[in-house]
Amino acid sequence: MVKRSGTGAILLTGRVIIHIFVEIFLIYLIGSLKLKKMRMMFTCQNCGYQSPKWLGRCPSCSQWNCFVEERAHTNETIMLSGFGSMPVSIDTIEADETDRLISGIKEMDRVLGGGIVTGSATLIGGDPGIGKSTLLLQVLQNIAAAGYKVLYISGEESARQISMRGKRIGADSSNLIILIEISLESIQERIKEISPAVVVIDSIQTMYSSFYSSAPGSVTQVRETSEKIILQSKQSGIPLFLIGHVTKDGSIAGPRVLEHMVDTVLYFEGDSGLSYRIVRAVKNRYGPTNEIGVFEMRQEGLFEIENPSALFLSERPSGASGSVVTASIEGTRPILVEVQSLVRETSLGIPRRTTIGVDHNRVALLAAVIDRVCGFQLSNYDIYINVAGGVKVAEPATDLAIISSLASSFLDRPVDPETIVFGEVGLTGEVRGVGQFESRLKEAGRMGFNRAILPKNALRGQLFEKGIKPIGISSIGELAEYLF
Repeated sequence: MVKRSGTGAILLTGRVIIHIFVEIFLIYLIGSLKLKKMRMMFTCQNCGYQSPKWLGRCPSCSQWNCFVEERAHTNETIMLSGFGSMPVSIDTIEADETDRLISGIKEMDRVLGGGIVTGSATLIGGDPGIGKSTLLLQVLQNIAAAGYKVLYISGEESARQISMRGKRIGADSSNLIILIEISLESIQERIKEISPAVVVIDSIQTMYSSFYSSAPGSVTQVRETSEKIILQSKQSGIPLFLIGHVTKDGSIAGPRVLEHMVDTVLYFEGDSGLSYRIVRAVKNRYGPTNEIGVFEMRQEGLFEIENPSALFLSERPSGASGSVVTASIEGTRPILVEVQSLVRETSLGIPRRTTIGVDHNRVALLAAVIDRVCGFQLSNYDIYINVAGGVKVAEPATDLAIISSLASSFLDRPVDPETIVFGEVGLTGEVRGVGQFESRLKEAGRMGFNRAILPKNALRGQLFEKGIKPIGISSIGELAEYLF
């Protein structure tokens, strides 16, 4: 039996103690890292705001009961590869505005700014069943018929359902490839293998990544999967179309930041009871914003409308008071629309103000201007205003038409059916000028109008369309003299 000296026993005991402390420290360190890795956060499902604790109301978007507990980002989940590019002088970069992929649908190309840009990401939103999938399937068919290979990825429908709709609208090209998948990692691998000319994902809310514990459709999944697939699109130069669901308030479901991540945001507008559809560009890095494309929904798919003004004025009543035609600029295109008003004495303590297609606050402002300048006393009357056909107009150039429509209904006197009215109205009743007079009048002349009531300063040095008599006014007090 070997006896250890006192000094050796002390050294051994010290090593054991140090070893125990090291093990305890490592256990604590690993445990803290795991806790940090599994740290949970509460995320707003409307705007993406994050909070370490649950909140009843989101401080960012003011929505109630919208927080869901999700795992916070970890080092593994936020690693993204960059483009790997080098800084270069701008004059050495080759860029041609005409280098776009034509979709084969003129109205769609107009909304996109002239065609599909290489490496662009486009977000399309709209009500269920309004025609988002049908339109993009038609676009892919036209591109596939031109000899390009295209990929349609669906997480909502089966291949049989897509095939049935494709046969109905004539999408039967062998270059049109259908992929039923919701895993982001699998989708990225298939895109690398196929290398298509265009990719459509229907819809982005169904896609998910295994790096995140939240369910498909949550804010985290929508934001992160979109970021990764858009980055792949930019790196490969493949144009990407994302279809997004629409919430009750009309915005695309998911975080608002999704609209900032893409290059173009398109919204489908239109009443399900009507046959036509409007595609509006609310954001476009490659073309004008607020541009619209007009389509008609048929059994065989969506067909473009080459003359929207004729469509919106096709059912215009003759000899009816409260009906006025105005010219609105939508992007680069002038469109004639009919503004209808109904003014009737109220039976309630507070008069009603109902508007469809125009801003409610703008109508209240213009009604106050009429009361002050013309003395109509509309504060005792209900006011109903509608833009016929379900079109939405927002530019100030429609102010004069709204006032003309209100005056016509209040006095029960119809406006000359061959007169068009446009101009901005100020708070003192003055009529201010608006842009693109020539294009508005040219469209009016093409539709058969022979008289235009417009701001007086537009008469200075302007070349007007032949066959149209321009009448300039400087105040709405002069309006009744020429309107009826």
